[in-house]
Amino acid sequence: MIYKINNLFGRFGEKSQDASWTLFRVLVSAMYMTHGYGKLFGENPQPFMGGGITTVNIGDVISFPMPFEVNALFLAGSIELFGGLLILVGLWAHLIAFVAMLNMLMAYLIAHIAWFPTLNNGELAAMYFLTYLILFTFGPGPVSADYWLAERRREKHKEKMKQNS
Repeated sequence: MIYKINNLFGRFGEKSQDASWTLFRVLVSAMYMTHGYGKLFGENPQPFMGGGITTVNIGDVISFPMPFEVNALFLAGSIELFGGLLILVGLWAHLIAFVAMLNMLMAYLIAHIAWFPTLNNGELAAMYFLTYLILFTFGPGPVSADYWLAERRREKHKEKMKQNS
């Protein structure tokens, strides 16, 4: 009996994959954008240069100054807000998901480094890293600007091939 119920849910899950994937991408990216919005336009907006984090420290091991005293929090906020928007619509999703992964890796190493993320509130950085790793790997799905542009390129290529025949 439980086997039949499991199969029923499995078939329903397979039929809803495109909608679920789109909902996942959109909601995660919208939440990611809120972090960037807070850094850029919130109560304590980060300046582009001269304030915030101008020296990146990873634990007590690595320390390097940002070029031209650019604020690392401003860069992170820009990636979160504008990169999140691009992934939300599914445009350049592989590239931006890779950049978002690097952003979350740096956030974890700079602000949340610990062997156990709940010790220093690093769960979100770890979860966003894994989320964007998955999006980088699987792409934005069929309801996205990337998919639409790829379909458009295929159609143009087909038309060009017909004209050359």
